[in-house]
Amino acid sequence: MDITETKHDYYSVFKLNGRLDSNTAMGFEQKLFECMENGTQRMILDFQELDYISSAGLRVILKATKNLKSAEGKLVLCAMQDYVKEVFEISGFDSFLPIEATLDDAVKTV
Repeated sequence: MDITETKHDYYSVFKLNGRLDSNTAMGFEQKLFECMENGTQRMILDFQELDYISSAGLRVILKATKNLKSAEGKLVLCAMQDYVKEVFEISGFDSFLPIEATLDDAVKTV
């Protein structure tokens, strides 16, 4: 999986390309938490090019969400493929995570 981080004034965007599974989750978690340690409290995860997410990927997102919430930050997800969005709906993550249709929409809510 490829992860591209773009830093903006008050938030960072992570574009994920490939599969977020048990093989790639730890590297993704390290990137997110390194960003938080450097002071970023608002993040957007752009899933436009994400092909697959497993429970390991969901765990990283849940952990990051809890960490950001305790720091009064925010995590917004966007541009999901239908089959990735279905995983978030089935797991119930869509009930507590904002999911926007486009990156532009996510920027407005972050």
